[in-house]
Amino acid sequence: MSGNFRYTRWDPVLISSQIVAIQSTFYVTFGLIALLFSTLFGHYPSLDIILNFQVISFRTSMGILTILCTILNSVAGSLILFNVIQRAKPCLDFTLTTYLIHLLCVWMYNGQFPFSFLWWTLNVVAITIMCVCGEFLCLKSEMKSIPLLVSSHTSSL
Repeated sequence: MSGNFRYTRWDPVLISSQIVAIQSTFYVTFGLIALLFSTLFGHYPSLDIILNFQVISFRTSMGILTILCTILNSVAGSLILFNVIQRAKPCLDFTLTTYLIHLLCVWMYNGQFPFSFLWWTLNVVAITIMCVCGEFLCLKSEMKSIPLLVSSHTSSL
């Protein structure tokens, strides 16, 4: 254990639990954001906002709504990483796992692989936001000074 600030060991149960927690919270926040903004934009709330890659466009209000919800959810995802993982180092791993599972869900929902360039671009931007902001929050927390007890007794030489 010498030379390590934090001792970590391989714990598959913990890692699996964290993946489930992040993924479920990711979709809950995505759903809440989509519900809120679809109501504000006057659209009927739909899973298409979350899972249909074909609606993403800058030409329709539904496409813009989808882009907005995806970006806001990536910011929420960084807060999820901060609360669940609490360490900067694994943020990229958990972010990529979250979006890989999201890719599989999108693929299953649409019945075809998402070939849309705009969908891929949007998700790369979302991955970057979630990972970088999550790492920033975790690093900020890790870098807090550790309070040391100061003795009231002063030695005089």
